[in-house]
Amino acid sequence: MFEAKFQTFADASSSSDSAARLASLRQELKRQGLDGFLVPRADAHQNEYVPKCAERLAWLTGFTGSAGFAVVLEKQAAIFVDGRYVIQVRQEIDEKLFRPLDIAEISPANWLADHAHHGARIGYDPWVHTSGQTERFAKALEGKEVTLVPLDANPIDALWSERPGEPVGAVVIHPPRYAGESAAAKIRKLRDGLKGADAALMSDPHAICWAFNIRGSDVAHTPIALAFALLPKDGAPRLYIDDAKLDAKTRAALEKFLTLHEPSALIDDLTEAGRRGETVMFDTVTAPAKLVETLRAAGGKPRLADDPASLPKAIKNKAELAGAREAHIRDGAALTRFLAWFAEAAPRGRLTEISAAEALETFRRENGDLRDISFPTISAFGAHAAIPHYRVTEKSNLKIGRGVYLVDSGAQYLDGTTDVTRTVCVGRASKQLREHFTRVLKGHIAIARAVFPKGVSGAQLDAFARRYLWEAGLDFDHGTGHGVGAYLSVHEGPQRISKLGTTPLVPGMILSNEPGYYRAGEYGIRLENLVIVERREIKGGEREMYGFETITLAPFDLNCVEPKLLAPEEIGWLNAYHAHVRKTLLPLVDAKTRKWLREATRAI
Repeated sequence: MFEAKFQTFADASSSSDSAARLASLRQELKRQGLDGFLVPRADAHQNEYVPKCAERLAWLTGFTGSAGFAVVLEKQAAIFVDGRYVIQVRQEIDEKLFRPLDIAEISPANWLADHAHHGARIGYDPWVHTSGQTERFAKALEGKEVTLVPLDANPIDALWSERPGEPVGAVVIHPPRYAGESAAAKIRKLRDGLKGADAALMSDPHAICWAFNIRGSDVAHTPIALAFALLPKDGAPRLYIDDAKLDAKTRAALEKFLTLHEPSALIDDLTEAGRRGETVMFDTVTAPAKLVETLRAAGGKPRLADDPASLPKAIKNKAELAGAREAHIRDGAALTRFLAWFAEAAPRGRLTEISAAEALETFRRENGDLRDISFPTISAFGAHAAIPHYRVTEKSNLKIGRGVYLVDSGAQYLDGTTDVTRTVCVGRASKQLREHFTRVLKGHIAIARAVFPKGVSGAQLDAFARRYLWEAGLDFDHGTGHGVGAYLSVHEGPQRISKLGTTPLVPGMILSNEPGYYRAGEYGIRLENLVIVERREIKGGEREMYGFETITLAPFDLNCVEPKLLAPEEIGWLNAYHAHVRKTLLPLVDAKTRKWLREATRAI
């Protein structure tokens, strides 16, 4: 019996109450003497996955994607999304209330500058905006006589009568055999990154959990504890966390190297640091403007920079890399069992997007080590596969028939985080599909085979994945790859392969390799493996060179491949990869799956 325990398929999106909620918000803004309000999809840590109490954008608009931004004015309102959500947003919101816009074409700040009247006062919650975000708005509004007004309380919270409470998930110590390095050693390393500052305010819960070797359960699918930390140049770090999250054992373990404080103490501590004239580093990406301005107002010197844990966290140590490889072997066996089962069950016409997702989660749970899925499974058939971040619900659930099925999924294990996408065809693949699939595969192989010198960033590699699509006048609107954490977030920075990926790639970083192609209304293709940046020795070479080790293990659908479009070296890579998958997974799967796997990884 297949079932989902780590995800639900209820339709969380509803715009039926948006009109009343928008009217109430406008009434409250008028009462406060405001002409507009900014509504990001964000919490106080700029997390991708936010606690339910921070889903203000969804409450107001009905849009449930992981990235979005609304601007509400007296007579009009707009919602901004990126290329992943341009289709989804129109399905979820009431376009009579909110105008959907592509953030790549116009930013919220520029739209506000064009539409706010002279003298307008625009409110915002400084806990859910960074200083960089408010500065961009201020710059766009220069000369418009529009004032940004930081509010003491978010007006949506007062209107949201059934708003969930702040999460208090239990915190646990991450075992040393998986962490690979003590918290004390990490703290010493982080202090080297203070660069003359008196302290660093850590606002990214992923960085805090990594630095102090803890994990939590405050948000869905990512084992983090929501907290802040203050790392001084001398003395014990201060962890600001709700005491309800800590049992006696965990509290005692943490108090060996830090001091514990309630979150409410942070404002007072920053105020005191400001009065002493201290310089405090704040993370440019995650620090709330509220904290930066608190220090500045008290006389301190805020310094916006990268979190000192950002890069060390991204460069995995030996234990973390070993764990990632082991996790991917177990995960590959589970996914391969699913693909074999799907190949037999789908042609019978009894599967749906939900039943397929339930089956995959069940196969993963059966290995006995699954702690959670790493994000809601994207189980998409036909036209739904053309929506890059599609989430199946009971309302949208399609029956799987002849056509393209895309499954993007991942898992959280104590020793590693996985993320993998496979696209398969039920029935015979058309010539057009085979061409598109193969062009995506060629881009995937180009990244997998890439060799590059030290100092190269993901932005310099991104075009490798797009070249063969570009040659046919095609492209995709998301990055080619993102960083992945070690039993942390499935989306980790600063490393990524995209046009915006400027951080140099370093051995030990884990990234995804996931080019795609999406034909709106028909089908979508995405092929994703995770890779580790590794050193490469090149005979006669004069530079330090790097490449990628592919750690994901699962067959690609050869029935969708057009061999005539592959170069000999690409065929060689594909055959070698499938041979490795076959050799590694055959001992871990049942006899029926072994038979399917041998055929699925046949040489071409």
